Amino acid sequence: MTIELTAHEARVIGCLIEKQIATPDQYPLSLNALTNACNQKSNRHPVLALEERDVQAVVDGLIRRQLVMEKSGFGSRVPKFQHLFCNTNFGSLKFSPQGTAIICELLLRGPQTPGELRTHAARLAPLHDVSEVETELEDLATRPDGPFVARLTREPGRRESRYMHLFSGEAPPFVEDEPRATRAVGSAAGGSSVDEARIAAIEAAVADLRRELDLLKSRFDSGVTS
Repeated sequence: MTIELTAHEARVIGCLIEKQIATPDQYPLSLNALTNACNQKSNRHPVLALEERDVQAVVDGLIRRQLVMEKSGFGSRVPKFQHLFCNTNFGSLKFSPQGTAIICELLLRGPQTPGELRTHAARLAPLHDVSEVETELEDLATRPDGPFVARLTREPGRRESRYMHLFSGEAPPFVEDEPRATRAVGSAAGGSSVDEARIAAIEAAVADLRRELDLLKSRFDSGVTS
């Protein structure tokens, strides 16, 4: 995979893909419409506040890289823009409708779990359940011309791992989740000096409690016999 996008380029491409699918009668987009789409408060993370000149500069760079082209309708004086990112005759990048929807949502919202992608991407392509999303993610992560997505290490408090697109850089190293019991055993068996000191302190406290208990029992026993 050779396409590298900045955060603003990813937003522009994501918006063009989204509007092509969701509102084809309004596509291609004028600069004003594209700017509004980039700054849209719904279905976006983070929410941006780009000026038209900012979006124009991003579009100009994407045009030079042949990822966007200007295409105005007959008789129109307003320049309009469409993406050449995927599923066109101008490039080799091809995705299924479901894969396109997932990539689009990752470009627009950043890393998400399969469940979140099922909710968000279903507006752009049929996705009947989370397992279908997981199948698409696996395909996107293992394609010979990819990978295009990567699974992130599961965050504390989350039940699912999130996935990110790889058009804006590589994912951080993935660390496989360990069962809590395994982590505890590993820490006690081979752990750090901090863990060893903590265990030693606990053992010493337990020994003191046992001595105090033995002393109390002996006093109780002597009092009963007398």
